Amino acid sequence: MGLRSTAEMWLRDLAGVIWPRTCAICGRTLVDGEDALCLNCLSNIPLTQLHRTEFNSIHQRLAADVRIERAGAMMKYVRRGAYSGLIRRGKYNDRPDLLRSLSYLYASQLLADKFFEGIDLILPVPMHKWKKLKRGYNQSEVIAEALSGATGIAVGDNLVALHGHKTQTRQGTFDRHHNVSSLFEVMHPEELAGKHILLVDDVITSGATLHACAKTLTDSVAALRLSILTLATATD
Repeated sequence: MGLRSTAEMWLRDLAGVIWPRTCAICGRTLVDGEDALCLNCLSNIPLTQLHRTEFNSIHQRLAADVRIERAGAMMKYVRRGAYSGLIRRGKYNDRPDLLRSLSYLYASQLLADKFFEGIDLILPVPMHKWKKLKRGYNQSEVIAEALSGATGIAVGDNLVALHGHKTQTRQGTFDRHHNVSSLFEVMHPEELAGKHILLVDDVITSGATLHACAKTLTDSVAALRLSILTLATATD
């Protein structure tokens, strides 16, 4: 083990003594091999297993005028649920590490189920540059980069947000769809022609944002194949 590796391990152990790592759900101190969640809380994640269903609820929300090949979401999203709180904290409370941990965990299951076979490129749902500057990161990019690290599939930046939009959190379905209409654009669509793209976001509720992105991609890119993945999906 090199000097640098030894120093990094020492600093990590020292930080663990001063600021012990705790489970993001129950608050118990984590032990070696646990990351973000303890094993008990990890085993209780409300998994959806939607990616194993050929035509699931995500397809049904988006399939009216967009062809989706595969679709999956790791967990059920309940507004005041403890596990859904991981998504909110990762998005709004400067905890992108929670999103990374969940993404790596989900990727391990998806790899075993061969979900990523044939995927050429991962595209995160984009965030306007001023909003990203204010928040410090785009949560969808964090997820996409973690999935890329687990799979080796590159992350692209061809999909961009043309302007900012109001938060979707407290809006109805009609307002959500109106809010994101004409919001996105594909840069250099010829680079995506004929490719199988995985569109990634943190959570799907009404499906308005993902639908707008998917429609923009399929309308702009020739012979595009499209799949969708999120960390969570609303249950209703």
